[in-house]
Amino acid sequence: MTLDATASLGWVNTVLAAAEALGVPREQLLAQAGLPPDALERERWPMDHLTRLWRSAVQCTGDASFGLKVGAQAGLDNFSVVGDVLQSAASLRAAIGWVQKYQRLISDGGRFQMLAGSQASWLIYHPRQGVLPFSPHQIEAVLATVLALARRLAGRALVPQAVQFNQPRIGPLAGYHAAFGCAVQFEQAFSGLWLANGVLDAPLPQADVLRAHDHHRHATQRLAALSTRTDWRQALHAWLASSLQSGHVPTRALAAQAVGCSERTLARRLQVQGTSFAQLFDGARREQALQAVAQTDQPLADIGQQLGFAEPAVFWRAFRRWTGLTPAQWRAQHPAARPADCG
Repeated sequence: MTLDATASLGWVNTVLAAAEALGVPREQLLAQAGLPPDALERERWPMDHLTRLWRSAVQCTGDASFGLKVGAQAGLDNFSVVGDVLQSAASLRAAIGWVQKYQRLISDGGRFQMLAGSQASWLIYHPRQGVLPFSPHQIEAVLATVLALARRLAGRALVPQAVQFNQPRIGPLAGYHAAFGCAVQFEQAFSGLWLANGVLDAPLPQADVLRAHDHHRHATQRLAALSTRTDWRQALHAWLASSLQSGHVPTRALAAQAVGCSERTLARRLQVQGTSFAQLFDGARREQALQAVAQTDQPLADIGQQLGFAEPAVFWRAFRRWTGLTPAQWRAQHPAARPADCG
């Protein structure tokens, strides 16, 4: 098993802001997703945590167009240094090329592909999910975000020649028309935007060669730091979550194998960061337990067994240590995330 893809906190905050605009506090979403409040202190989120947040946001807002609304509200400032790079791009085609290069700084949960034609070009999105399947709203949000940013860069209301998704329609047609301004097709071979070459190659009003050089240097440095940084606490947390979600109880030996080092080296590196495998394992169990108890009807004893607790009583004691409540009390206070329950 490999370590999960991650997403930047900027993209996480874009989702939270859209939910808050619809009346759902971020604290409620984090609790509903089984994520601790200090999750917002992390610079990067495991992709499965982001997917859990998306699912909770969709359920709690009860909005079938939630993903489209996230995209419509996204701004260049949501994407930090990548937003700076885009604002100095010479054309939309150039901007898309820079997104492809620096995509990981936003999220490495997907990639973009450009297929050029004689009159227009397809911009195709290929998602890379974790253990949990993406919410279809995540895919819709990506394409809606791309178009919203393109419109901001061009300073006008661009309309694609066509939009399509490789998934069924999940919201009213009016929502898609409001987001894209054109007909949208569903259950196609891929998800993407078909954009006129004249639109893609037109000069952008804010293009600035001098600023572009500085922004690219900064983005390149950030990308290199992300590629070489070894955040053991976050990386192991992602691996532990994936293991537990797959029904496998992780061990220290498997954790060391997953990150390519010996058990002794892993223990030493974790000690330097002020933590241990046991602490990370306990934290991962806590998050999985809170989510499963609150969001599923799975028998409580089965949840404990899946998380590697030998006896229900041991699970009960751990749960009370985490929350001050028994699993049954937690489930009663956090009913499964349905629109009627989240309002």
